[in-house]
Amino acid sequence: MPGLDLLAGSGLGSLLGMRHALEPDHLAAVTTMVSRERSSLRAAWLGLCWGIGHTASLVAVGAVLILLRAEMPTSLTNVFEIAVSVMLVGLGVRAIRLAAQQGPAGPLTVHRHGRRVHQRPTGTAHVHIGDWTLAHRPLLIGMVHGLAGSGALTALVLATLPTTTARVAYLLLFGLGSTISMAAMSGLLGWPLARLGSHQVVARAVSFIVGVATTLLGVAWGYAPLATLIGSSVQAEFAGS
Repeated sequence: MPGLDLLAGSGLGSLLGMRHALEPDHLAAVTTMVSRERSSLRAAWLGLCWGIGHTASLVAVGAVLILLRAEMPTSLTNVFEIAVSVMLVGLGVRAIRLAAQQGPAGPLTVHRHGRRVHQRPTGTAHVHIGDWTLAHRPLLIGMVHGLAGSGALTALVLATLPTTTARVAYLLLFGLGSTISMAAMSGLLGWPLARLGSHQVVARAVSFIVGVATTLLGVAWGYAPLATLIGSSVQAEFAGS
């Protein structure tokens, strides 16, 4: 029945979305960002921004594929996975550099956006929306992760759910589940990090370790898709010659 399909797809999507947020590449990316925070609420907000970006790109690409009843080309999926790899390496190197230069917190900078004047850690990029600040780095990072996962997720819903409504509902609830899970996990990570932040040496060590681990994960993450792309290119050249 259509109603049961919709209910089953929505429930399963939200549960799998919560689990999806805890995958290694997602946790590594968000941990490098929240390792510099001194507030659980601020850390949770960064996780929420990641989830918003992740859901936006996932639903946008997934909905197009669902309407076209098409699957994402393998080559494009590999490109997105390599983009995740490059992003993880960049985040890891940045965390290492900050730890080596000045520790994870860094000096505060006073700056103005129109009538609004406030302080922020030096080098932390964000966008103001009225009285709110939207951290656009985790938003963009989430969008890249959403692009990388949209192909596999769309193939799953096309194969298992019979109606377009159920498929779109699955995508939306999957994104919502991952957003809630990442915000909660980031807030939990922010609690011990906020207490470690009072010890400069420990805080620097945490930032350095997180940076190294994220960099290594990024290299490992990109190895398989890069090898696949290179192999496909070599085969195409031989076929054309």
